[in-house]
Amino acid sequence: MKSTRKYALLAAMAFMAALPAWAQNIAVNSRIFRDGNAWVEEITGAATSPGMLRIDTELGNINVQGGPGGAQKDITYTVRKRVYSGSEEAARRDLAKFRVSALRRSDAVVLEGHAEGHSRRMSVEYQVQVPREIQVKISTEGGSIAVRNIAGRVDAESGGGSISLGDVAGPISAETGGGSIEVANSSNLLDLRTGGGSIRITGSKGKVKASTGGGSISLQGASDIVALDTGGGSVKVEQCGSELHVSTGGGSINVGDVSGLARLETGGGSIRLASARGPVTAETGGGSIELYKLMEGAKAETGAGPITAEFLGVKTDSSLQTSVGDVIVYLGPQAKVTIKATLDMANGHQIRSEFPDLKISSEGGNYGPKNYYAQGALNGGGPVLRVRTMSGNIEFRRAK
Repeated sequence: MKSTRKYALLAAMAFMAALPAWAQNIAVNSRIFRDGNAWVEEITGAATSPGMLRIDTELGNINVQGGPGGAQKDITYTVRKRVYSGSEEAARRDLAKFRVSALRRSDAVVLEGHAEGHSRRMSVEYQVQVPREIQVKISTEGGSIAVRNIAGRVDAESGGGSISLGDVAGPISAETGGGSIEVANSSNLLDLRTGGGSIRITGSKGKVKASTGGGSISLQGASDIVALDTGGGSVKVEQCGSELHVSTGGGSINVGDVSGLARLETGGGSIRLASARGPVTAETGGGSIELYKLMEGAKAETGAGPITAEFLGVKTDSSLQTSVGDVIVYLGPQAKVTIKATLDMANGHQIRSEFPDLKISSEGGNYGPKNYYAQGALNGGGPVLRVRTMSGNIEFRRAK
């Protein structure tokens, strides 16, 4: 019996001795001072980096800066709590209502901030310096997040503040309840979500998936597959080196150069595409569609708007259709295509062509609505291009 108790006591002592190796409090320095009309508590500390930084706070803006490769070895941080209280005694009571703790665990340095009925007049700011070769995971219930110069993975979540990330080589996951998201010079997967703020991306080399409940999306350049979705904002893409998928509930879509497939959908806004080397699908509930320098083909449909399309090459069957609006088609000199066009209930509208091989005919009475048709094979024919409008002109022109 005594032997059993002895072994149990030794096991308990061993377990307690192992705890500091698993989770150790980090020594911190703290001072309180006056700054203008505010009282500030400044908490500083440092720890050897285990390869990951985690920040979990109920309040506060967070700024994490990675050091030059190999130069920064430790994680150093400064947390400033700021309150507007009349006296130092009152300020100390208010500052004590928000507790900041720092722990070093086996896999991460952890900074935590917990409120105990904190004053509404309080603000908190985290400034953290880390080695570049580190992973970062941040969560704040309402503040903004900024992360720069990190080689590892970055996960950032805010209840409603803005998120700004730059020069991150690892995968990125960022989510905010309603603030804006901005990412610059990313080298890996992007997964961005906001409840309603805008999203801006520059210089992405990995796959991009970005969605917002209603804000605008801007993408200056991407090398891999891109998928963008907004509940109602506009979307602008300057360049995409692969496939592009864009969807908006009602905003406009403006796209520059796309190297692969492009699928563009809006509930009612306009669509404009400068060039595409892959097949294109463009759909809008009522806006105009403009598609230029198409190399494979396109399917475009609008409920009530004009369509302009320029085909430099046609490799797949294509179609252009609108209920109300003119359709203008530009064809390159090398485009091999078979055209089938229909103008329903012309009412003064016509089909016009600059190509002699395109035969135009009509049917209907002299006083009632007419239907116009155009058919022909250009450059020996090829994939079929179908064009249709119920109220508008159809024109076939030579691409310049």
